[in-house]
Amino acid sequence: MPTAPVDQLSIALEAAERVLLAVRDDQWTNPTPCTDWQVRDVVNHMVVGNDLFARIVRGEVRPAANRAMPGSGPDFLSAFRESAAALLGAFRQPGVLDRTVTVPAGTVPGVVALRLRVVEMLVHGWDVARATGAPASFPDDLAEQALAFSRGKLPDVPAGRTPFAPPQPVAEDAPAIDRLAALLGRPVAQYARPRA
Repeated sequence: MPTAPVDQLSIALEAAERVLLAVRDDQWTNPTPCTDWQVRDVVNHMVVGNDLFARIVRGEVRPAANRAMPGSGPDFLSAFRESAAALLGAFRQPGVLDRTVTVPAGTVPGVVALRLRVVEMLVHGWDVARATGAPASFPDDLAEQALAFSRGKLPDVPAGRTPFAPPQPVAEDAPAIDRLAALLGRPVAQYARPRA
């Protein structure tokens, strides 16, 4: 696995995009492991989050209004690709990983903001894959890193703020992506896939 954080973000974005490419037109309204969200809501959340982090990392004082939710599958893919390119461009700016930025999770070093996006892409990619049966290939080493990062950061979530459901049970030998999803509140057993 590449060691440069921006390359890791690129890999996570590519893995999520591969999942989105496999979503059929009739699946955008499927329910997902994210309670009360359909596939289209999860993808919109990914796009809005990428846009927001890109603006923050670029140092824009006032975030722009949220992008309107796309109307169809090709629109979702286009919006995701645009947001991914903007996010990567922002994080490739010189010195950005060492700067401090204020994101919805708090004031953090740029490299932590980047790792938050890696986790989002992996977990929400998992959400969409499980909701649609889309094939998903998430690099184990990247998912392991995201799992370790998330375990270290969950104690920092302020009391009363619940961005995730409580951790869910999962087999210790489950794939790293499933263990990450379970840590962040996904009912992995309900969405289990047979192993090859």
